[in-house]
Amino acid sequence: MALEDEVLSHTTSGSNSSVDESANPLFFHHSDHPGLLIVSKKLTGDNYNSWCRAMRISLSAKNKTFFITGKIKEPSAIKNPDDHALWQRCNDMVLSWILNSLEPELPDSVLSCTTPYVIWEDLRERFALGNAPRIFQVQRDICWERNQIIQQNHNKN
Repeated sequence: MALEDEVLSHTTSGSNSSVDESANPLFFHHSDHPGLLIVSKKLTGDNYNSWCRAMRISLSAKNKTFFITGKIKEPSAIKNPDDHALWQRCNDMVLSWILNSLEPELPDSVLSCTTPYVIWEDLRERFALGNAPRIFQVQRDICWERNQIIQQNHNKN
């Protein structure tokens, strides 16, 4: 059974099911809402790696990582309108959590994305290597300092 079929079967199996509702990625806790901040520090661009890790932990705790990995596909609105409505509600909630976790100048660049997966990949492509120039600069500075020390020691002899 495909993951999305398994997820959706939990939503339509009725209240007599022994399956824990919170195990379903389409389930929301009563305290979940679109304005919720699920990480303490917003993405600035320079802090992508720590932001990404914090978001993954928070989304995992809420059982919503399937939305950033693309493993839950959008059901047909025509063939399965009830399943589509559940998926859309969850998709929009995760979108809002991601948008809320960005510094004010970043959301405009991803606002047209319609799924958390698309936003997640866009942010990864733009910021995952964001520290490369800084790493290069630090390595260059270390080499320069090392050369200065070597030159000073050579001049003493």
